[in-house]
Parts: sequence; C-alpha cells; structure tokens
Amino acid sequence: MASKRARLSTSVEAESARAKLEVVAAELGHEIRVFLATSQTKHAALTTSNEDDADDFYDLTAEDYYNLISSRAESQILKTQKMREAEAVACRERLNKAVIRVRFPDDYILEAKFQPTETIQTLVDLLMKVVAQPNLPFYLFTTPPKQRIADLSKDFYTAGFAPGANVYFSYDVPESHGLYTNEPFYVKTSAF
Repeated sequence: MASKRARLSTSVEAESARAKLEVVAAELGHEIRVFLATSQTKHAALTTSNEDDADDFYDLTAEDYYNLISSRAESQILKTQKMREAEAVACRERLNKAVIRVRFPDDYILEAKFQPTETIQTLVDLLMKVVAQPNLPFYLFTTPPKQRIADLSKDFYTAGFAPGANVYFSYDVPESHGLYTNEPFYVKTSAF
C-alpha cells in the first residue's frame, strides 16, 4: 500500500513538473529542460582512465581492415561542386531541430530545442530570460579549444550546432569584482 502511495505521489509530482515545464515553455517560446550534471560522468572518466585494456584489443582484425578500406573507397569518390551542394542541402533538410545544451559553472544544464534555421541570437535572448542576473554581461563559448561565440547572427546549422551542441556559459565580469559570486544559482529557480 505504501509503494502505491509513493507511486501516486511521484506521478502527481511528475505531472505537476510536466505542467510547470509546459507553462515555462509557452512563456519562453521554446521547449526547455533544466537538470543538474551528474557526478557519474566525472567518476566514469576517472575509472576508465585507470583500467588497462588487453593488448589484443589494439590488434587490427580482418573486419576492421575491411571497414577501413570500404570507408576510404567511399570518401575517395570524386564529386562535382553541384553534387556536394546537393548533398549539403539534403542533409540540411533532414534536420528539423537543434538541441542546444548550455552548461553553467554551477553544473546546471539548460537544454533547449530550436529550429536549425534560427540564429544564435535567439539562444542569447532565451538565456536573458532564464539567467538569474540578466543585467550582467555574459558570453557563450565552446570547447575544446575554448572558442568564444562572437557571431550571433549565424544560424545553428551554419555554426555547426545542428543537430545538437554543448555550449558553455560565463559571465563577462572579472571574478575579482565578486559581483556574481554571492548568487547561488546561475539560472532562475522559476525555470526549474
């Protein structure tokens, strides 16, 4: 009986959370999710680096050889400029959404869905609505290597952010000023 109540309360909580997300999505104009990055990814990176693989893992098998040769043969086909343009247009038409994940320094991640034809400026506009301190200047960057996103007029497809991308958020204020260190969250708590 207790587990049934727990499931019922969990489903009620899930429904209320889903309804809240729908309200926020309608207000912002984009479907969003906010979640905390798990420490499992950090732990997995540490454990995999400590494990040694057997030497036979690195041996080239016949199957690996045939896969390499077949992929090389496909890439060496000469294509005209029109053929390459047609392939690029076909690839662009297949993409119907761009899922952008913005990672904040406090390990919260905001995931938003956009059309690939929308510009990066729409992402910045969305962040202005959900960031805890929108009055402070901020910038977005990608890694590795760290490259600041300067051209906000590019669409997500042209910038290479479609079908998805991980983007990082940082305030454009020196840390010595201490203006944003007293804020516990980078994202407004109403967004999640």
